[in-house]
Amino acid sequence: MKKDTILVSTGRSKKYTGPAVNPNVARASTIVFDSLAEMAQAGLDKSYQFNGDSQATEYYGRRGTSTTFALNDAMCQLENAAGSYVYSCGTAAITSSLLSFLNAGDHLLMVDSVYEPTRDFCDGALMRLGIEVSYYDPMAGLNIENLVQENTRVIFLESPGSLTMEVQDVPSIVEVAKRRGIVTMIDNTFASPFNFKPLDLGVDISIHSATKYLNGHSDVMLGVASANQACWPQLRDRSYELGQCASVDDIYTTLRGVRTLGVRMREHDRNAMVIARWLRQHELVDRLLHPAFESCPGHENFKRDFSGGNGLFSFVLKHSNRRAIASMVDNMHHFKIGFSWGGFESLILPVGSAPARRTVAPWALESRLVRLHIGLEDTQDLIDDLSAGLERFREAL
Repeated sequence: MKKDTILVSTGRSKKYTGPAVNPNVARASTIVFDSLAEMAQAGLDKSYQFNGDSQATEYYGRRGTSTTFALNDAMCQLENAAGSYVYSCGTAAITSSLLSFLNAGDHLLMVDSVYEPTRDFCDGALMRLGIEVSYYDPMAGLNIENLVQENTRVIFLESPGSLTMEVQDVPSIVEVAKRRGIVTMIDNTFASPFNFKPLDLGVDISIHSATKYLNGHSDVMLGVASANQACWPQLRDRSYELGQCASVDDIYTTLRGVRTLGVRMREHDRNAMVIARWLRQHELVDRLLHPAFESCPGHENFKRDFSGGNGLFSFVLKHSNRRAIASMVDNMHHFKIGFSWGGFESLILPVGSAPARRTVAPWALESRLVRLHIGLEDTQDLIDDLSAGLERFREAL
């Protein structure tokens, strides 16, 4: 099946939907049984993942209900994974995946352009647990082998970086990791499974903040991690030990978002390209950081590995002036100031207000960096809004 057909049909087996179009919303904490033998058998069944026509057995609400299993199945099919686990948010998916494969005395290689909450977890909880963390340049590629230690257990990627947009050389890093017996994980939220399938390139675990494009409507917090056959049992069991679970209402809403993922991603991509081309020509813009443009680090990796873009990119202003930037963003009409992205609405975020904390590959221009998420509004309305904002910026210099 083609990608759009899979999005419409995945996770919609009759065992989840009955006679309806969509899976049922099965809310439950306690699952009751007719006999001790039935309860014992259900406890042994850990098949709650995509596995052909098999039916995962409900055992306890935290393990999941049929609604959970429907999204698990869908994500496994979309990611070509052996199993998927659903978490309460994207950060929980990241932290649980790391804790599933790291122990005291281990070493983690973490990309320096990583999402700030992930860095907070590394510098906080992991350090307290006696896990050593080293950051590496997102453009390291095969050179990452120089940073591998005897106790390196995990290499974590985020591609592109969510602020400065570096696109990593995933195949090269995977090559090093496979040769050294290291587990690889990637935050694949930017691309979604629609535009990039890391497991097909040998990555072990693909992680998403389903809060963003998978849901697509800025009204749900959810995370998903999908693993290959080798890593799935450990990810599943350790995540369950950590008490991870998610609301079936949020899961159902995300399943509904999956149906339109392809349509939305193409429209976000189309709109973003229009805005990016306009910004590239603007006299106040110094540089464009959009993976589809040569000015973005790792552009060649994007062309090779990704099947499309989305609505997220950054640009660098020619001047740095906090008052002028505030004048620009405080009075935007369509672009709202806010964290996150992946919804239908357009957002603007001056990165200097949420600085990129680099330790290996410092970002010298962050005071001039502005990140945009291009939503589904009319592109001319968005250009008019940005044009007026940049004029306010000019006047306030």
